Amino acid sequence: MKKILLMGNPNVGKSVIFSKLTGTNVVSSNYAGTTVEFTKGRMKWKNEIVEIIDVPGTYTLNPTNKAEEVAVQMLSEGDLIVNVLDSTNLERNLNLTLQLVEKEIPMIIVLNFWDETKHKGINIDVDKLEKYFKVPVIPTAATKGIGMKEIINNFDYKDTVKHNFGDENERWTAIGKIIRDVQDIKHKKHTVLDVLEDITVKPITGIPIAIIVLAISFFVIRFIGEGLIGYVTEPFFEVIYKPLMLKLSVFFGGDGFLHNLIIGQLINGELDFEQSFGLLTTGVYIPLASVLPYIIAFYLLLGLLEDTGYLPRISVLVDNIMHKVGLHGFSIIPMMLGFGCNVPAALAIRNLESRREKFIASTLMATTIPCMSQTAMVIGLLGSYGNKFILYVFLVLLVVWIFVGSLMNKLIPGFSTDLLLEIPSFRFPSISTVFKKLRMRIVGFLAEALPMMLLGVFVINIFYVLGVFSALSTAIGPFLNKVFGVPFEAIDALIMGFLRKDLAMGVLIPLGLNAKQMLTMSVLLVIYFPCIATFVILLRELGIKDMLKSTLIMLTSTIVVGGYLNFAFVGESFSLVRLIPIVILFIILKYMPKIGNSKNLNYDQRNTECTK
Repeated sequence: MKKILLMGNPNVGKSVIFSKLTGTNVVSSNYAGTTVEFTKGRMKWKNEIVEIIDVPGTYTLNPTNKAEEVAVQMLSEGDLIVNVLDSTNLERNLNLTLQLVEKEIPMIIVLNFWDETKHKGINIDVDKLEKYFKVPVIPTAATKGIGMKEIINNFDYKDTVKHNFGDENERWTAIGKIIRDVQDIKHKKHTVLDVLEDITVKPITGIPIAIIVLAISFFVIRFIGEGLIGYVTEPFFEVIYKPLMLKLSVFFGGDGFLHNLIIGQLINGELDFEQSFGLLTTGVYIPLASVLPYIIAFYLLLGLLEDTGYLPRISVLVDNIMHKVGLHGFSIIPMMLGFGCNVPAALAIRNLESRREKFIASTLMATTIPCMSQTAMVIGLLGSYGNKFILYVFLVLLVVWIFVGSLMNKLIPGFSTDLLLEIPSFRFPSISTVFKKLRMRIVGFLAEALPMMLLGVFVINIFYVLGVFSALSTAIGPFLNKVFGVPFEAIDALIMGFLRKDLAMGVLIPLGLNAKQMLTMSVLLVIYFPCIATFVILLRELGIKDMLKSTLIMLTSTIVVGGYLNFAFVGESFSLVRLIPIVILFIILKYMPKIGNSKNLNYDQRNTECTK
């Protein structure tokens, strides 16, 4: 079977071209690092099936991270390379092109974003570029489907042309000559988008804009999510679904193990979708009615931010802050992805250059970033006590993020690498692409959430029958009550949190917790351990040894933070006097000497992994 490799720098539109050619659903975004593993698809071409492989973006064939390693490994499998270039950044893209031609593999060149060159005053002589490389050069606008037919027509290209360059300097000299010969840039007045591109990366204007954008995004997510709940999911479950479940309850006799497993326990003779804990009631209601509306809202906003090219600008703005916790600005992107789901966030972390950074980012994400499912439940449960308690949750998590990250940066030998991230131009998002990604992500959420939710409900019922919860409450309950100030039964929620955090929040509903206790448990359920799906990914990425270290940090943070919340929260707010120890700890942390520096044997060298 003929294998065709789509190769190029990050953020040049390979995934869009791949999707257009194969029809395969892939997530494409206007920022680097979307594809971290290769993706395969097939299409029929000239009465045969060809395999098309979307290779992770790379700037060089001398790999510096996991994605680039995968890209280089794939070279030996390809019969034809489709080298995708960003035609608005031709000079930067050609460095990889010159490295690829040295491999003497049949190749065609694709100049993507061709429609944007005229807006930027860029004129590229395609014929001259073809004569230089002696390979087909095809202008494309992938999001519009322009040039796809021409790419397919060149799948049978087999010629190879030998180009040799002695070193990096010779390549850049050749690139300079090519640019002078084939590209002409005319003076163009700044557009509104050009002005926005400038002000969104300058700290004095960019930081206030970022705060406004994120604040608006939060309120829009709440507005859409609560609107869908109020006008769609709640009416459906109350008016249509509930009567069906009540009839089914009668069929199962209204009580007994099988009834309680499938329908759940009746509360005062009625079904309570949040408390009955039946497979067909709570197991379906929480993911579909309570969580899915917020998931839809979050991923809709994320898709718009991705496709406009705004997320990399946030990376630049927070770069200095991220260095304080041993990371660089790009790390903010997996953190933001984590607010949707921790699983893709864990996968995105593999794009970080060093093992030290992967460990810090993974631990911070798993410890302090609640997924949208859990956030939805926090909003639903704590909102009844007042919006300030929702704010308290995120303020506490922010403080933990800063303190734990800064402490790891001080104690783990090594240093954070510099931010090497291309900032794409602002682009108007393709609505069809945004909704396509939204659909894919919703399907992914349901495929992951529903089975785990049903499994969680099943486990709860089995544990109740076997008396597991009762035994654990007796054994661990006194500790929870004394240190965290929560009822013995709160152990049930912590156990369920291993499966689904949103289900664990539902376990808290019948306990009648006050505002302080609900706040404490909401924070603890975020930081004490990731859900099982995220844990599996992190275990694969970090290895057993580092995952054990990360788990130890999470459990220690849980005890310290939970105990401190119980101590510092008085009445319905934090005691200012009891916040003094936090201030003292931050002062000590600021002046604590760092263990190890760039001259010492660092974390990455001990783990036989290079740093940039």
